[in-house]
Amino acid sequence: MKRIVNLLISSVLAGVCIGLGGYVNLVVGGVTGAVMFSFGLLSVVHYGLALYTGKSGFFTNTTELVDLLYIIAGNFVGCWLVSLIFDYASPQYIESAQKVVNVIAGKSLMAVFVLAIPCGFIMSTAVKFAREGRYLPLLFGVPLFIVCGFRHSIADIFYYWAASDFLFLPWLMAIFGNFVGCNVHRALEIAREK
Repeated sequence: MKRIVNLLISSVLAGVCIGLGGYVNLVVGGVTGAVMFSFGLLSVVHYGLALYTGKSGFFTNTTELVDLLYIIAGNFVGCWLVSLIFDYASPQYIESAQKVVNVIAGKSLMAVFVLAIPCGFIMSTAVKFAREGRYLPLLFGVPLFIVCGFRHSIADIFYYWAASDFLFLPWLMAIFGNFVGCNVHRALEIAREK
């Protein structure tokens, strides 16, 4: 039980970091906001926090695979906590959050799924590099997925909460797409070994 509690705490904190990244992205906007969003993922990696897109490509057994459900739940709560602060202290940016949500709402479920795959690949690749002490892919990977409009299931949670407009099915599609993308590196490694 203690392991699960610790995992939930870690995942809530990871959600807070990503929520803060989403917050600064809405406040600053553009490429600068996308670059500043990187602080969220850099914090997650530095502190070893449990972020869904940072863990779903690296599970090694069934327990770690099931843990992803706890991680999603904790990330969900962490983003919600930041959105409470955002909605209270910076309501002038709620319209910016709604614009992000409207873009997602304008996509088909399959389009959201497809757009989540490259985001998952970018995140797993960036985390893999960071585990080797190379952090530039984290700094460039986050703006890459934001500028391209790739869907990050956890960042999207923050935008949904901030706009008070939760799109459940697109969110699920982003989760599945991120999972696929996060595990592309496994196929690449198998191909490289041949």
